[in-house]
Amino acid sequence: MPLYPRRAAPTPAEPAAPLSLGALLTQVRAALHHRFPDSYWVVAEVAEMTRPRQQGGHCYLTLTEPAAGAEALGFTAQARATLWGSRYAQIAPAFAEATGQELRPGLRLLLRVKVTFHEQYGFSLDVLALDPSYTVGELARLRLATLRRLQEKDLLERQQELALPLGPQRLAIISSPTAAGFQDFVHQLEEAPYDFALTLFPALMQGEGAPESIRGALDAIRPRRGQFEVVILIRGGGSKTDLLAFDEYGLAAAVASFPLPVLTGIGHERDEAVVDLVAHRALKTPTAVAAFLVDRLARLEGIFLDYAERVAALSQQHLARHHAHLQRLADHSREAARQQLRRTQAALAQRSRQATQVPRQHLRQLGQQLESFRYTLPQAARRSLTREEQRLRQRSRTVLRRFARHHQRRREQLLRQRFLLQRGLEKKLVRLELKVLHLETAALRRENQILRQQPTLAQPSGLPTHNA
Repeated sequence: MPLYPRRAAPTPAEPAAPLSLGALLTQVRAALHHRFPDSYWVVAEVAEMTRPRQQGGHCYLTLTEPAAGAEALGFTAQARATLWGSRYAQIAPAFAEATGQELRPGLRLLLRVKVTFHEQYGFSLDVLALDPSYTVGELARLRLATLRRLQEKDLLERQQELALPLGPQRLAIISSPTAAGFQDFVHQLEEAPYDFALTLFPALMQGEGAPESIRGALDAIRPRRGQFEVVILIRGGGSKTDLLAFDEYGLAAAVASFPLPVLTGIGHERDEAVVDLVAHRALKTPTAVAAFLVDRLARLEGIFLDYAERVAALSQQHLARHHAHLQRLADHSREAARQQLRRTQAALAQRSRQATQVPRQHLRQLGQQLESFRYTLPQAARRSLTREEQRLRQRSRTVLRRFARHHQRRREQLLRQRFLLQRGLEKKLVRLELKVLHLETAALRRENQILRQQPTLAQPSGLPTHNA
């Protein structure tokens, strides 16, 4: 006999009746409603988004949860969500104002959702609210990660190592040709008193394709970088959400590693994008960039004008000193020339007196000798007179030749110094010759007188007149 009584064999249950698909899905909806009666806060990433096509339309989202890990691909969960038209009209503008960007795919959101199920449309989530603070924090985290990544690759301050030209005038501009900011920039440069060479490289400045379009413009400038001095990246206003394109890592890295200085004027007074942080110089608006360039040229022109005035002043001082020095040298030269002329005139006068005094003394002596022999024998007188006359003439000619040679030498030496001295000397020589001729004439007269007196003396002595 067994220790324990056996259980009674269960009676086989009757198979349940099959359910229709509608009945099954109705039970599923009831179960979900019973299990998830309230709304819940959910963190998810927007994979796809269909915006309303008309005013009051609904917005449809595809929410996903990315797979964990850097090397993981795909997602671990996915669900459809709906923002009904009335809620979308309230939530979307508030979210854009708080976060600075509109709802778009790729954003990670904190949503308050309610689980719904419909027999025809299946499982879905009704979005009741969004928490913008979570998205702002997420964007700040992504921005900080971008800055850290740029810092690790030494790109954050690379633009600052480039030297900005003193007066850049050859500009490569990246902007939209239809943007009002670009037109304002060009208009302000045209009003400036300086010439600028502008080359526009068109690019999208807002939207999802903006980073790639701007990088394409930078790639177009790179092979022509020798033609430009700086790159200007400007955009004309727009919403705050458009600024997120300039926080993209690829665009920031392209700007930071560009071989030319990059100036930005993105158009936001309070917010600063990552591109502004890596650029060589970040200005608030396109007109501020234009004013910066014009002011830089104005300062450079002022420096050049100041240098020109200094150079002119120094040149005038230098010329004044040299002019005074030359004036002193000229005065000294004139005084030295006057002294030399006076010394030369004195020496010439002394030599002229010495040259005329010797012949006069000699002629005076000869006259005295002639007077002493005047009453001697006529023949002795004639012979003596003849010899003396010949000697006198010879000495006179010698003296004249010597004097002429001396005068010629002195004349050649003093001809450049004073022409009037030469004329005075010539006059003195003429007077000397006249005196010599006068003496010769006087001697001839004396001889004639002696000859006339000789017959008178010979008659008393009884000498024949023929012999006399």
